[in-house]
Amino acid sequence: MKDLEVFSTVRSLRERLESKPKDAKVAFVATMGALHHGHIALVKEGFSMAETVVVSIFVNPSQFNNPEDLEKYPRSLEQDIELLKAAGDVIVFAPPVEEVYPAEYQELELDLGNLETVMEGTFRPGHFKGVVNVVKRFFDIIEPDYALFGMKDFQQLSVIQFMVETLRVPVEVVGCETVREPSGLASSSRNKRLSESELKDAEYIFKTISHARSLVQDQTPVEVRASAIAYHEESPLKLEYLEIVDPRTLMPIEEWVEGARICIAAFCGGVRLIDNAALIE
Repeated sequence: MKDLEVFSTVRSLRERLESKPKDAKVAFVATMGALHHGHIALVKEGFSMAETVVVSIFVNPSQFNNPEDLEKYPRSLEQDIELLKAAGDVIVFAPPVEEVYPAEYQELELDLGNLETVMEGTFRPGHFKGVVNVVKRFFDIIEPDYALFGMKDFQQLSVIQFMVETLRVPVEVVGCETVREPSGLASSSRNKRLSESELKDAEYIFKTISHARSLVQDQTPVEVRASAIAYHEESPLKLEYLEIVDPRTLMPIEEWVEGARICIAAFCGGVRLIDNAALIE
């Protein structure tokens, strides 16, 4: 198995991408490292759409509003590269902070409206500003035809789609279904910080989603939310929020709409986990 091409500077990456055939499509998968099979699924999907797949590995400091969370975020570049080898001939972009945000970088200001004031926006102020800036920066550097994001971060996906539409960025944003462990737990880099017993406790998030799904036919969104919260409170996890929202606006709903989603954030020990799923297909 040959070594992957790994670039740490914008200039070297651009030179590599400019050397590809002009009609070759490029897919991009943005990651913060600590890769797992959910990321690999995105990469493989990227290869089904394009000849070239670029994977960024960059822990973006601007999207952490908790310095301790940034410090504890797992970093495992060598293991990540080994994992990516099994997914295909990937181009890896693993830049230092100063390459992504050079001295002359001008921060992007974009009014996201309700998208940055509900759920994650409420509990992680400034988070989506950091997401918008780093993703737009990578789009400018890589100029991909496709950008693939997991739906586990559904609100983030909505923000990126809004940014692309508003700024008319010439990239197709592709949302990919959440990859789950056999227990139903959403695959996440943060799972690596959980003990064996905490991994078992964390399964309660998906159990809560399943509980909510079982009630949809007979109850309103407001009733389902109340029941799901009560169900989750029987778990050892600390619930931060549980909402049932319109998939386009992310605002809470009182009547069922197509694609209605349940969104959850909870603490398992000291680790914050998020998940979501469609309740109405």
